[in-house]
Amino acid sequence: MSGALGELAARLAPHYARFRVSERLLLTGHSHQAWPDVALLGMQEAYADAAALVDEKWSRAFDRADAVRDGFRCLLGDPGAEIALGSSTHELVVRFLSALDLQRRPRLVTTDGEFHSARRQLARLGETGVEVVVVPSSPVSTLAERLGAAVDERTAAVLTSSVLFETSRVVPGLGELAAACARVGAELLVDAYHQLGVLPLSLDDAGLADAWVVGGGYKYLQLGEGNCFLRLPPHASSLRPVVTGWYAEFGALSGAGAADGVVYGPGAARFAGSTYDPTSHYRAARVLRFFEEQGLTVDVLASSYRRQRELLVAAFDALDAPDHVITRDRSTPAEGFGGFLSLETPHAAQIQGLLAERDVLTDSRGTHLRLGPAPYLSDAQLTDAVGVLGEVVLQVRG
Repeated sequence: MSGALGELAARLAPHYARFRVSERLLLTGHSHQAWPDVALLGMQEAYADAAALVDEKWSRAFDRADAVRDGFRCLLGDPGAEIALGSSTHELVVRFLSALDLQRRPRLVTTDGEFHSARRQLARLGETGVEVVVVPSSPVSTLAERLGAAVDERTAAVLTSSVLFETSRVVPGLGELAAACARVGAELLVDAYHQLGVLPLSLDDAGLADAWVVGGGYKYLQLGEGNCFLRLPPHASSLRPVVTGWYAEFGALSGAGAADGVVYGPGAARFAGSTYDPTSHYRAARVLRFFEEQGLTVDVLASSYRRQRELLVAAFDALDAPDHVITRDRSTPAEGFGGFLSLETPHAAQIQGLLAERDVLTDSRGTHLRLGPAPYLSDAQLTDAVGVLGEVVLQVRG
């Protein structure tokens, strides 16, 4: 397997010619991966269908949307999942929040390690009088337990990630957290954005069959913008989101807006939005097909990211950089991380900028410099990038 993984980049890189992945050091795998060339074909198909069919294009567009749903179902290990699609996770989280009874249960529990879309929205809800309990994400080993301890009968929902976006740390024990929520009737929403396509996920095995799961394809899945999802648990059919688009009437009985109230369609349609740009789904469907043709299964991708991250770790450790300048978490075993290497440094933004000047693209979040590999990057590219990092660190040390 290791030999095959070592050859994976050489096999894949030619399919990413427009992003010039073999010519650039793109350590943006955790944020914006390159798109395979077939993505452009999908976008051209969207235009061609619109030009040929005008407003009759939607049956074909919905076929692409169904293909995207199937792709997410496969990644979730949940072939029968009800999947609502949206252009962003924020859009879907807002629909989820609008379905909660925050008058009867005016309490939400989350962590200080959530991505900005959730962090900001929850903070704003807190300003309206909703009690928002923010649990420190560190230590991660006890995060799920501490979240569970914060849940009470006034809690409407817990919102947490399965892999933290700043540190790449895997959050263990989410099944136990789900059980704690179930005991008091609280909902659990898991942000799996940094897990899908990186680490295997089976909702049943993880004890998350009754959880809501949100994520998207902008990062590791190479689907581009506009491809996010909300996986609904079985009991979602009893909820009525206040933020609702007219697509949520699809499949509903006639008489929407009648005296008996606003009606909703079945399954995931209950959380649907409204008219959208279908180009994103055309592109995504093409990319998902490409992944299948190239044998980029969840297991293959997980092995690739684990190997590439370990290579980055070894190269970074060989720099022997001073800890006060830049360091990494050495106390957590390899299986405790997702698909990128997060380095701790007070100079994260400065180092990111200096790396970019040397054509090494990374990103930073606060004090975290994030290096994201991708299956189309060779071992030599990864070690070369860390070599440039070593030169930049010397410059920062002065």
